[in-house]
Amino acid sequence: MFDILHTHPDFLIINKHPGVSVHKDDGDVMLLQEVAKQSGDEQLYLIHRLDKMTSGLLLLGRNREAASALSLCFAEREVEKYYLAIGTKKPKKKQGVVIGDMTRSRRSSWKLETTRDNPAVTQFFSTAAGNGRRLFLCKPHTGKTHQIRVALRSVGSGISGDDIYGNEKADRGYLHAYALRFPYADQQWQFICPPQQGELWLIDETQKVLTEEWSAPWELAWPTLSKEKAARGKGSKEKVSGKK
Repeated sequence: MFDILHTHPDFLIINKHPGVSVHKDDGDVMLLQEVAKQSGDEQLYLIHRLDKMTSGLLLLGRNREAASALSLCFAEREVEKYYLAIGTKKPKKKQGVVIGDMTRSRRSSWKLETTRDNPAVTQFFSTAAGNGRRLFLCKPHTGKTHQIRVALRSVGSGISGDDIYGNEKADRGYLHAYALRFPYADQQWQFICPPQQGELWLIDETQKVLTEEWSAPWELAWPTLSKEKAARGKGSKEKVSGKK
């Protein structure tokens, strides 16, 4: 279900495996309880969430005070999050920004709108991933439900193995929480976790990009956001531009 990657007196960093629910769904075991058994904590606090299909870095608080401080970092957009995804097709643009309001669609899905009242904002890069697929590195600036999955679908490249927004079946849903960077206790913390589960991640072309080009995603020259308010999705309708 998970691997514990880093143990701090106030928080844990785990690698959540794909197909594991953060919350207890029908037939699923409560993830936090299982982590606590291994870490020896009486109680752990969920700071943010990952979809069931999404693997990768998850930050857990080990006490109420730390959980409150870390949750505030997320609320104030002080946490940098980076995700990897593999899409089925070449996107409409190789890199840039996807911005727009998200509204409920059919069943449990969401769709991206052209309005920008309370927009989801996602920066991305993409490169070839072999066999016509694309490897994406995404940096969301907001925390909307299914945000990256909807963003990549909107640029014409649904995620492989995504049974809601994707275009092909695969051995897993190819979305992975790759890196986290955040301030805590007067120190800047950064963690990176390359994906290991899933045959498409292991293709040589993809591995080369991860080790040679995207090993420190916070150091990349990300497509520019025109205004900070737009980047934070706080109701601004100002335009966001990206390099094409």
